[in-house]
Amino acid sequence: MSTTSPASYSVAVRALCEFTAKQGDLDLRFTPSPTAEQGMAGHATVALRRSSSYQREVKLEGQHGSLHVRGRADGYDPVLRQVEEIKTYLGDLHAMPDNHRHLHWAQAKVYGHLLCQKLGLQKISVALVYFNIQSQKETVLQQELSAAELADFFALLCGRFIAWAEQEVVHRTERDLALADMVFPHTTFRPGQRQLAEAMYKASKRGCCLLAQAPTGIGKTIGSLFPLLKATAEHKLDKIFYLAAKTSGRQLALHALGNIQNSTPNLGLRTLELVAKTKACEYPEAACHGDACPLAKGFYDRLPAARAAAAEQQLLDKEGLRSIALTHQVCPYYLGIEMARWADVIIGDYNYYFDLYALLHGLTIVNNWRVAVLVDEAHNMVTRARQMYSAELQRDSLKRLRKTPPPALKKTLDSLYRAWLQLEKEQDADYQPHAEIPEKLLNALTRLCTEIGLYFADNPSQLAPDLQQFYLDALLFNRLAESFADHSIFDVSKAHGTSTLCIRNIVPAAFLTPRFAASHTTALFSATLSPWNYYCDTLGMPEGTAWVDVESPFSADQLQVHVVNSVSTRYADRARSVAPIVALMARQYHAQPGNYLAFFSSFDYLEQVSSSFINAHPDIPVRLQTRRMNEADRENFLAQFTEDSQGIAFAVLGGSFGEGIDLPGARLIGAFIATLGLPQLNPINEQIKLRMDKIFGSGYDYAYLYPGLQKVVQAAGRVIRQTDDRGVVYLIDDRFGRGDVRALLPGWWDCKL
Repeated sequence: MSTTSPASYSVAVRALCEFTAKQGDLDLRFTPSPTAEQGMAGHATVALRRSSSYQREVKLEGQHGSLHVRGRADGYDPVLRQVEEIKTYLGDLHAMPDNHRHLHWAQAKVYGHLLCQKLGLQKISVALVYFNIQSQKETVLQQELSAAELADFFALLCGRFIAWAEQEVVHRTERDLALADMVFPHTTFRPGQRQLAEAMYKASKRGCCLLAQAPTGIGKTIGSLFPLLKATAEHKLDKIFYLAAKTSGRQLALHALGNIQNSTPNLGLRTLELVAKTKACEYPEAACHGDACPLAKGFYDRLPAARAAAAEQQLLDKEGLRSIALTHQVCPYYLGIEMARWADVIIGDYNYYFDLYALLHGLTIVNNWRVAVLVDEAHNMVTRARQMYSAELQRDSLKRLRKTPPPALKKTLDSLYRAWLQLEKEQDADYQPHAEIPEKLLNALTRLCTEIGLYFADNPSQLAPDLQQFYLDALLFNRLAESFADHSIFDVSKAHGTSTLCIRNIVPAAFLTPRFAASHTTALFSATLSPWNYYCDTLGMPEGTAWVDVESPFSADQLQVHVVNSVSTRYADRARSVAPIVALMARQYHAQPGNYLAFFSSFDYLEQVSSSFINAHPDIPVRLQTRRMNEADRENFLAQFTEDSQGIAFAVLGGSFGEGIDLPGARLIGAFIATLGLPQLNPINEQIKLRMDKIFGSGYDYAYLYPGLQKVVQAAGRVIRQTDDRGVVYLIDDRFGRGDVRALLPGWWDCKL
């Protein structure tokens, strides 16, 4: 939904009907629905059964006062004068909830009205065509309605919506005027902050993407949000999405927006925090439908009042949204999903825009929004995006299903199991990559997905958790198999008498490129985005992407960087490295007591060095990161870094304490980094290296060196957090002495060999 001018508001037919015609319970009981491909095929089948004069995807639009309504009718038969709304489905049509049918009729009637207007008809046949994917049969529900009846219905829906639309026009107009007058919330920009802000604004002005390497401590959060808020009116932005990898990043964004709101009291900006369903759910033991959850019962009947109350609030963080939801007895999570349509700034995880089923990307496309996307700590994007576009299947899961299978699925489960075992028998090694996914295996998996979907549709009360989970995993696997190419690897891993099938994404560029294209501008920023071409290549950044390396606010004399190239931390040399590392750490501590972090490549290596250190220097306080620390353990570990404490904390590089933590001043005065951070040498990473070499010609650098040094620089960045901080970093490994390695470290570091 978007404003077309200060006096009008444009809305899609589907959005209009969802806003005005949904009623009754929220009902999210698991019911398999046709895939997008099946849906399109079903629509095509229905159209082929019609006469040669049948028209598909009829573009329509109409006006009601200041409201402009637009959409495409699925089909129109000019001979029968019949407009058709086509819905594909699986299972029993009679099991479809009444509120779904009500919504479908609303859409069909709106299209009927728009056609009567366009063609000057006095009456029209309005039909719902339900097409069963399994049986290929149609069920047609039809009403003969006059143009006057349809006009009244259209006016009724528009009347319900227009007050809200007019409110939104006023909100946007006032918002844009206030943003144009908005002042920076601090007296001055920090060093480097203005450079970042200018780069953000220019990228929005050009409508291009941006990679911004910006040091920790310059205030990247406000430095990115402020310029895009300033650009909102001039560049006609509908929304700003601020995406972060961790909760801490989202909290920083909320805090920054709070400062901006306080500095411009009449801003009226709506900020929404999207949180995971598991964290927002009030009744985690209850299913998401009216028979099980009181907040789902009558959800759509109470939603208008809750939505109106939420729209009055400037900050809809987790607690603020929960308070409104519980006041109106609606689900907090799904109220948040609804308010994503009406918020100005939305803060959430990467997955809300970039994964396969991303909410914000879908809304952007459907509503034709002009959006700016800000991606915080973007060095995490390669790893996170790979996870989004990878899928695994466990043979043990299939084996359990075969023990007590539903009779209707036994044959297909057995067929897949045989194809899987055959693949295992042909494999001698524990790990085997394949150039392509075996057709026999994939065909068996596709058949099983179809049959499980039909089984669930016919037996909605028999949703065995194991079968449902395997079905969802298999659907994702199948979906990714459809686009399988050089950007991914198909491999089979064998261990402990079983195996795992994996479509392992290596280069997410092919999946992310359309996401960048859908935004007006996307800015990725982090303290570690070097070399820029690695991120451009792997993430699929578009041509014309701008690059800025923001000047550091820190000087070389604030951070002493020592390269210890007399020690090797390679796996074969670790036993010999322990004694010199222990001696170095003790020497530095005795010269300057305080809080230090020591990073190692693994827990085994950490335990080797820490054990020796404790034995040799029992007078120096030591803290250890342990395996499988929970959130409370991690908070307790960090709480021990105080202005008055002293000691050395041992941690694993790339773990919880290597990035995203803030220990300013005396809380941390130094770090020892006894590793290059290179990913483990194993068959999977070797395959990644080969694939990177094939695509980019830089296999080792792309698979090992760049990801490793990114973790090193992030860990070192924990030491200097404020402009008056001072500290020391020891880079312990002979490879840090190489010129090509040091060239990838921050330019303001003065590395001493």
